[in-house]
Amino acid sequence: MDRNSQFLKIYANLPLNQRNEIIVVLGEEELTWNAAKIEIANNTEKGKEILEKLVRLGILK
Repeated sequence: MDRNSQFLKIYANLPLNQRNEIIVVLGEEELTWNAAKIEIANNTEKGKEILEKLVRLGILK
């Protein structure tokens, strides 16, 4: 399973209120699950950075 699919699987199983919580910080920008999903879904450079950081944090494989 690729990283995008892994993220979306985790995201889909989150309670709605938890999606507004911060998952990752890039530089000084704090990103919630919702913001991360938008970046990843649009395949942006920031989305790629988010996926890489989530792997380093052990959230994704």
